[in-house]
Amino acid sequence: MTSDRRSFVRQGALLGGGLGLLRAAGAGADTTRNATLDTIHELHSTHGNFTERPVPEDVLQAILQASVRAASASNMQSYSIVAVRDPALVQKVCTYAAPRMLLYCVDYNRTQATADHLGLPYHADSVVDFVTGAVNTTLAAQTAVIAARALGVDSLLTNGIHRGDMERVWKLLELPETGCFPLIAVVLGYATEPPRERKGRLSGPGVIHDGKYHRLTREELDALVRQHDDPGTHLALNDAWRQEWRKHYFEWFFGTWQARAAKPTTSETQMLRLLKRAGFVETPRT
Repeated sequence: MTSDRRSFVRQGALLGGGLGLLRAAGAGADTTRNATLDTIHELHSTHGNFTERPVPEDVLQAILQASVRAASASNMQSYSIVAVRDPALVQKVCTYAAPRMLLYCVDYNRTQATADHLGLPYHADSVVDFVTGAVNTTLAAQTAVIAARALGVDSLLTNGIHRGDMERVWKLLELPETGCFPLIAVVLGYATEPPRERKGRLSGPGVIHDGKYHRLTREELDALVRQHDDPGTHLALNDAWRQEWRKHYFEWFFGTWQARAAKPTTSETQMLRLLKRAGFVETPRT
C-alpha cells in the first residue's frame, strides 16, 4: 500500500482519528474544536500493557511518513528512526513489552556522509548541534505519537533506552558510535485495556507565562501542591504517597521517586560519557 500523505489521511478518516481532517467551520460551530485538536487531547500513554497484536505494516508506514513531516531546523532532519518489529528486541532495547518500537536518534551521519561525498567541509561536533538535533528528533517523535493516536494505535514515549547499560542500544541496533545518540523511543501497539483516566496537565501559573517570566508566589506554590494532592486532577503518577502515609504527593515524588536528585551530581554520568564519545560535547583541542 502506498504510504504517502494522501493514503495516510484516508486511513485516519477510516479509523476515526482524521489527523489533518478539519471539521468545516459552519454557522454556530465551535471554532476551537476540530478533529486534530480532539486527537491531541485524547493522547495518553500505555504503560507495559500492550497486547501481542502487531501494528499493520501500512499503518506503521503511515505513522513514519507523518513523523518525518515534523518541523526541522534548516530542513536537515538531523535524526534517524530505527523501526524495530521484533517484540523480543523491543524489550531488550527499551525494557517494555510491545510489538513495535520506533527509536529516535539524534544523528548527523547522513549529513556528514553527504558532505564527505561532495568533498565539502562539515562538522557537527558541539552541544549546539546536539540541542538542535534533539529538538528536531523530539518533534518527529511527538508527531509520530499524534499520528498513531489518529490511526487507533496506542503508544508510550519512553527514556527506557537510558536505563541500565546504555551501550546495549548501540550494540543491539548497530548504531554508529559517533554523530549518533539514541534520544527517545516510541513504543507502539494496542493496549490490553483503555486507561482508567488521562493524566492531568498543568496549564496555569508556572507553565504558561503571560508576556514575561513569572516566578511563582508562595500562594501559587501552595495551590500547586494542593492540585497534585487532589485525586480528581490526575496529576499524581500514582497513589504510592498515600500508601506511605505522606502528607503531600510531592513528599513522595521528591523523597522516593526522584531521590537521586536530592543531591547534586558530583561525577561524570554514563550519558555524558556517551555524549562525549558521540562528539556532541566540545573538548579542548591541542
